Amino acid sequence: MERNDRKERIGIVISDKMSKSVIVKVERQYMHPVYGRRMRDWKKFVAHDEKEECHVGDTVRITETRPLSKTKRWRVSEVITRAK
Repeated sequence: MERNDRKERIGIVISDKMSKSVIVKVERQYMHPVYGRRMRDWKKFVAHDEKEECHVGDTVRITETRPLSKTKRWRVSEVITRAK
């Protein structure tokens, strides 16, 4: 398996209280299978932030990586936009 075949997600940082870790909320939209209505679903990921440059409200891109702790399996690859 190549290193380039890793999943990437874009989400918003909702917590930066841990050292070198952030919690990222990733939203997705899909159509309801029966009613055809557009549904919104979200999931929280714990991501590794080595330089501690992410803050609450930032939009970031996270990349799948090897397990770094019990819950951390993602790494912040870039900060797309900063919070105001």
